[in-house]
Amino acid sequence: MLNNQGRPTSAGSAAMTEAHPTFTGNRALMQEEALIFEIGRAGTTGVDLDEPAQFKSRLGGLERKQELTLPGLTEPEAMRHYVRLSQKNYGIDTGIFPLGSCTMKHNPRLNERMARLPGFGDLHPLQPLSTVQGALELMQDLSRWLIELTGMEAVALSPKAGAHGELCGMMAIKTAIAARGESRKIVLVPESAHGTNPATAALIGFTVKTVPARPDGTVDPAVVKSLLSPDVAALMLTNPNTCGLFERDVVEIAEAVHAAGAFFYADGANFNAIAGKARPGDLGCDAMHINLHKTFSTPIMCAPASPT
Repeated sequence: MLNNQGRPTSAGSAAMTEAHPTFTGNRALMQEEALIFEIGRAGTTGVDLDEPAQFKSRLGGLERKQELTLPGLTEPEAMRHYVRLSQKNYGIDTGIFPLGSCTMKHNPRLNERMARLPGFGDLHPLQPLSTVQGALELMQDLSRWLIELTGMEAVALSPKAGAHGELCGMMAIKTAIAARGESRKIVLVPESAHGTNPATAALIGFTVKTVPARPDGTVDPAVVKSLLSPDVAALMLTNPNTCGLFERDVVEIAEAVHAAGAFFYADGANFNAIAGKARPGDLGCDAMHINLHKTFSTPIMCAPASPT
């Protein structure tokens, strides 16, 4: 079996290996290896540890009573084992990351290098504020740029991931609804939204109602209006959507949602495609998140919804 580059797929490789076995089981640089616990031998280690000095345990009787039963390997065996594991990984050195790569974070080498800069990568969360003024300045500048790019009024840098940011935004919407003395329970989620959208809404107690897509993959404002009611808390819209299409009726949809007293949440995972072209805040978005790895690292293609 060949992929679109004419190379054997994993299934094809397995079939070739089975049809043409080698004496060692190896195929070129891919080395066959037994499980690490099968290779390991008791009493073997690649690390020399001195006998510990006398000490008083502080584990309160919770220390381990049995051996660790870790596989004993020499240093070369341990190194080879982890190198072979790395050959099974899909990473930026082996292929591209297509649209929808949320589970495969593409962090370019430059990003990793910047994150490790002295005075930045070694900061501690509990350092005195007087010692982290440079980092605070960087965060302030970043916040200002993000507000300008998105057209929003404020930004939170505390969420640690896209789904975490999405949760933060939807919790803010839930709190705003409660502050109005309302108890709206339904969140509308289009078929073209990211999978985290219904999961996030359900996680914080909302009932999810699906919005079907038009044949061209976009959301029909007439369908949204037919689903709106006093019990609808928000609409979660991915724009550009998972089909890579810009939702051309986004303003009409936002106006309808607001007229019903609900909030408009924009999933910004694909914000890369419209950054500098359109601002979600100007389109009627009340809250959004931005996926760091895709907005500022991985290019994302966006096709127009129609020739016009």
